[in-house]
Amino acid sequence: MLSSSTSTLRLHQPNRPHRSHPAAPAAGGATHLASPRRWLGHAPGAASPAPLRARAQRIRALDAAQPFDFESRAAGLLEERQRLKIAIVGFGNFGQFLARTFARQGHTLLTHSRTDHSALASTLGASFFTDPHDLCECHPDVVLLATSILSAEAVLRSLPVHRLRRNTLFVDVLSVKEFPKNLLLSSLPPDFDVICTHPMFGPESARDGWDGLPFVFDKVRVGDCPARRARAEAFLNIFEREGCRMVEMSCAEHDAHAAETQFLTHTVGRMLAMLELRSTPINTKGYETLLRLVDNTCSDSFDLYNGLFMYNKNSTELLNRLEWAMDSVKKKLFDGLHDVLRKQLFEGSPHAPNVSSSNVRK
Repeated sequence: MLSSSTSTLRLHQPNRPHRSHPAAPAAGGATHLASPRRWLGHAPGAASPAPLRARAQRIRALDAAQPFDFESRAAGLLEERQRLKIAIVGFGNFGQFLARTFARQGHTLLTHSRTDHSALASTLGASFFTDPHDLCECHPDVVLLATSILSAEAVLRSLPVHRLRRNTLFVDVLSVKEFPKNLLLSSLPPDFDVICTHPMFGPESARDGWDGLPFVFDKVRVGDCPARRARAEAFLNIFEREGCRMVEMSCAEHDAHAAETQFLTHTVGRMLAMLELRSTPINTKGYETLLRLVDNTCSDSFDLYNGLFMYNKNSTELLNRLEWAMDSVKKKLFDGLHDVLRKQLFEGSPHAPNVSSSNVRK
């Protein structure tokens, strides 16, 4: 390929007699602009007239970076290679939330769910498939499982994975991690790659952007091949580009933490919702925090909350600890109340308590 400084350089001098010029050196050799007089038909060793010197300076200016130079093309090619064809299985509220960012970054989107969301998909430039066979025959690079926890197994088993390429990358975004990890490893062919992820945010908490929000991931199984590693990194780069705080940890470690950070939060929020709390004219900051907690947790479906309990083995222990903590607080309060009552009954009055003889045991 000729360099940008010589590939389009042609000078015409109609008022001068034609002179033969030596052949230009081959591409990749020394730069042709080192001796501009040879190009202008000027004798070597002679001083260049002012017009020729100015013209030579203009020729040298062609060495500046051009719009289609190698670096620009390489950068564009790299960005194009990082674009993925992503199939979102479970195009509900959370799947749509992720799809908006995927589409904005230029990825090709294929979507599927039980409910017909074809109209919404078209607004994002995505294709909607009612039949999962048609979806799989499009050979996506990534299949993103964005179903509810409770329906994940049934949806995965309904997919005709034999119609996919044999090294397709499967990713889940469920709120628990050990369950989908075991499910994907046991249900998919061994050549399929698996990454378990959990964006620790949603449409409400991330309505102002994803910057600084944690994104947990575990590269459960990624083939030792440059193309497959690059594809995994390209998918994770979607969240890194949005400013997420990338947290790599095992699925087991995630579930141990999530039992406290997520299940406990949802449990307290739903308990408070049972009290039917309302805003008052004398709200404190703490009380307003509780009201927001109720709104944030109860805006999610009960199926999500139930899934956090059913499919995280740490949840039962945490629920027992929460019950123990509540009983301990109640005991401390009532013990203090009994002490006050005893003092009032036995020490605050000069007379002993009036006990009926009928109540005295014989």
